[in-house]
Amino acid sequence: MIRIFSLTVFVITFLFLGCFFLLPIWEIIQGGFFNVDGKFTFGFFKIIFENNTYIAGLLNAISSGCLSTLMALAIALPLAYFAHKYEFPFKKLLTIIVLLPIMLPPFVGAIGIQQIFGSYGVLNSILLKLGIITSIHTIDWLGQYKFLGMVLMNALSLYPVLYLNIIASLANIDPAMEEAAANLGCTGMERFFKITLPLIVPGVFAGSTLVFIWAFTELGVPLIFDYNTITSVQIYFGLKDIGSNPFPYALVAVMLCFSVFFYVVGKGFLGRQNFATVSKATHSVATIIPSCLIQLLLSAIFTFITLLALLPHIAVILKSCSMDWYNSLLPNTWTFKNYETALGHPLTIPSIQNSLVYSSCATFITLFLGTSIAFVVVRTKFPGRSIIDALSMLPVAVPGLVTAFGYLAMSQAGRPFAFLNPIENPTVLLIIAYAIRRLPFMVRSAVAGFQQTSVTYEEAAQCFGCSPLKSTLKITIPLISANLIAGGLLVFSQSMLGVSDSMVLAQKQQFYPITKAIYELVHMLGDGPFLACALGVWAMTFLAVTIIGASTIMGKSFGSIFKM
Repeated sequence: MIRIFSLTVFVITFLFLGCFFLLPIWEIIQGGFFNVDGKFTFGFFKIIFENNTYIAGLLNAISSGCLSTLMALAIALPLAYFAHKYEFPFKKLLTIIVLLPIMLPPFVGAIGIQQIFGSYGVLNSILLKLGIITSIHTIDWLGQYKFLGMVLMNALSLYPVLYLNIIASLANIDPAMEEAAANLGCTGMERFFKITLPLIVPGVFAGSTLVFIWAFTELGVPLIFDYNTITSVQIYFGLKDIGSNPFPYALVAVMLCFSVFFYVVGKGFLGRQNFATVSKATHSVATIIPSCLIQLLLSAIFTFITLLALLPHIAVILKSCSMDWYNSLLPNTWTFKNYETALGHPLTIPSIQNSLVYSSCATFITLFLGTSIAFVVVRTKFPGRSIIDALSMLPVAVPGLVTAFGYLAMSQAGRPFAFLNPIENPTVLLIIAYAIRRLPFMVRSAVAGFQQTSVTYEEAAQCFGCSPLKSTLKITIPLISANLIAGGLLVFSQSMLGVSDSMVLAQKQQFYPITKAIYELVHMLGDGPFLACALGVWAMTFLAVTIIGASTIMGKSFGSIFKM
């Protein structure tokens, strides 16, 4: 029975990912590398790389991905090391709230950045009061430094992904190895660079790759900043010509190739440093209690980074409570009516309902399929288990913008899935897109649960006549329920606030999810931006509760969800 179940899971996984992950990628490759006669050509790529606008967009996208990753790493690595190694006041609280910046899509936080750094924003208001500038000669910070603003927004939103990976990697290090190094005279920063850092390189690589791909293909932030010289926005504006113009296909293929290239390069230089460790620590790590001054300094560092990262979100909250915020430190008028209006606006009510339907269905799919894949990978010796494990993780390495574009391509008239054309109704494709993109989170979460639960419980049940599958359902599944709940919460919350899939696939207002509704509200005249902020706060509150809940349930192993 186990073999039949494993074969069934293998077939379902291969068909599902084959049709809705590999096929969209093939459609992109076909559109970018083959001409109208079906002949292979590099002609489209040649034209793209001869076009200064496309080259500038690609260079900006690569620079944004690299700089965002480096900045996020500079924030996350020290924080994770301090949290793992030292005790300090309010550590439990501070290590939870340090995850909060991931609770809102970066493009919503970009609205707050605009309010802070705009021509008549908070920063200029402070400089005006200090007499550094005059009301006539204000500084348009975002106009001059849009690119740096994007990098800052991406880094401050995505560093928790790196933080979680590094924390999980540090927790897996056997303290005996560091103690042995200390006994041989290797202490302090020398021990960190020679022992600790090499051991956590795989975790650093996993988090860095995720951050790079997300920042490299980020669509919402440049759209909000009106920064069009970047590949993701160029692709978005090229969607209207998808049926007749090969260059959007070529652009997406270029983005896909660069994502894979950077993944392979990173894997070659970082992933190959796989130092062997014992399977389990000989004893738990003992945290260091430093002097009072150091403890206060560590608490201050965590507080400062969190406040800095949450500054855009604070601005969004303040703007959501106002009807007028112009050239002043705080809003000129205060009101809570925006929250009520946002939930009653004709654009927002259907979008909330749509997002609930899309996300719930996607969570159900990933919960069933992800748990089944994890069971086959960990609990069986099925020959194809490594194939479906690798296949289920591939969506992590492929940008959401690429797969969303692929869905549009494969659902054009005359294509295999024309009956799913999102122009008419994107419901099915949005559910599938959300499920495909978040499946790795559920698989990693379930795999961690199965690995942490001894198989002897199932073997004992089987000794009393319980079949292998029944023993798993009755014994193991309840034991790993925390992992499944945490994975499900993450899948659901991230699906509710998906950006690339929603922006590309939802074309008609009646099918808008929340993120597309927020984007439309931002560009409405009058109270549109204020209502967008209010809806963003509702979304932020919801996601904060789910992220904190999932993190609390899984503890340090929560970072394993983001492992590749």
